[in-house]
Amino acid sequence: MKALKYFSVLILPVIAYISFTSKGWMTYIPIIFVFIFIPFLELFIKPNKNNFSKEEEKKEKENKLYTYLLYATLPIQILFLLLFFESIQEPNLTNSEITGRILAMGILCGVIGINVGHELGHRNNRVDEFIGEMLLLTSLNTHFLPYHNAGHHFNVATPEDAATARKNEIIYLFWIRSHISSYIQAWKLENKRMKNENRSWFHHQNRMIIYTFCNIILLGLIYLFYGQFVLFAFVATAITGIVLLETVNYIEHYGLLRNKKENGRYERVQRNHSWNSDHQVGQALLFNLSRHSDHHYNGAKHYQLLKSLPESPQMPTGYPGMMLLSLFPPLWFWVMNTKIKKLSN
Repeated sequence: MKALKYFSVLILPVIAYISFTSKGWMTYIPIIFVFIFIPFLELFIKPNKNNFSKEEEKKEKENKLYTYLLYATLPIQILFLLLFFESIQEPNLTNSEITGRILAMGILCGVIGINVGHELGHRNNRVDEFIGEMLLLTSLNTHFLPYHNAGHHFNVATPEDAATARKNEIIYLFWIRSHISSYIQAWKLENKRMKNENRSWFHHQNRMIIYTFCNIILLGLIYLFYGQFVLFAFVATAITGIVLLETVNYIEHYGLLRNKKENGRYERVQRNHSWNSDHQVGQALLFNLSRHSDHHYNGAKHYQLLKSLPESPQMPTGYPGMMLLSLFPPLWFWVMNTKIKKLSN
């Protein structure tokens, strides 16, 4: 029964379908749901700071339903991409309706394509990793895995990490810096791995080579079967998903830094080096991503087992609300810099 709350993510494909089959303001239903209804709802729902007991944790760790739900998102994501390709070609759509449907699919790319791909990309078996790669491919963000696992988790809360927002860094500049820097770092990490294995960088085991070919093939197939307009619409949905990812990165790590030791190395990542949110709606829809402090403390821990602990710095609201707040830099700095100052005292 504890796993059932995560099935609430299936609300998103349902409201995306409403967008794909509606006209006018109804095409924006997913945006209204995620960024207006959820933040409003979370004002009235008490945050959930409860953790599993040791007995419950052992039981839920073995519960395959949590993983089967993640697997099910791949056919759902592919199905809705195909529905999107058809719906975006509907005659007589206004520019506003086209935008609404692109944003609807973009939310699926961010929440299902990238977020679930992220969770499966941390699993230590090839089947889960492959499904994660396929999900990330639907958002043209496959470089995420080599960078995230070997770069972000290693360098988080340091100036060396592309996805750690600096204090007073404007989010709109962060989007560009984080995405471009993470892409470059992904290539460097894979090229270094090939060099350490005495292989040429241009080798089939260089994941960035394979990912690049897969991205090109996917774009080529969309152009071949659907044409230029649908191709551009798909790229727009992928960009939307990536912007959602980078916004989440921004709010998760803004202004938090690890101390550097006398030997020049940074202290070990602790649960106070990422912002945490225990707001329940966001927890369920994002597969506990909002318990981000514990995720960075133990990246291999499955999403249902992540804990909320007192030492984790807390966001004042859930992820959707914090994402909205970040879009207004003066207000964001006023709220979050005050919290950072309190943490340092």
